[in-house]
Amino acid sequence: MKIVKGLLVLSASILAPVAFGAPHGTLSVHVLNLQTGIPSENVGVTLEKQQDAGWTKIAEGKTDGDGRIQSLYPMEQDMQQGVYRVTFKTGEYFKSEKLTSFFPEVPVIFTVSKKNEKLHIPLLLSQYGYSTYKGS
Repeated sequence: MKIVKGLLVLSASILAPVAFGAPHGTLSVHVLNLQTGIPSENVGVTLEKQQDAGWTKIAEGKTDGDGRIQSLYPMEQDMQQGVYRVTFKTGEYFKSEKLTSFFPEVPVIFTVSKKNEKLHIPLLLSQYGYSTYKGS
């Protein structure tokens, strides 16, 4: 019986950060190329949180074949209230497509008002313009 209790305590301590961290998909992004109507694959994306002394990097990734990152915010952490910045590396993307672009990157600054709030940030992109909004 003591062994079973010990294993339960051990497994709970290992899984606790995952169980109580941010849910999968707390912050997702999607990039769609408006010129082609096709999702933008391999766009670099960085997530930062505003701190007293500036910005602190939290995560980074690249969009998948559907132009998405399903869960940019790390699941082992709670997403706290505050001001965040998602930066899309659009210049690198267009360069890989052998195209020029006016915007080397697109920073989107937003406010998280509730802990672990489910957020989606889509980016509608062309070589010389972009649009974004709070998605669901």
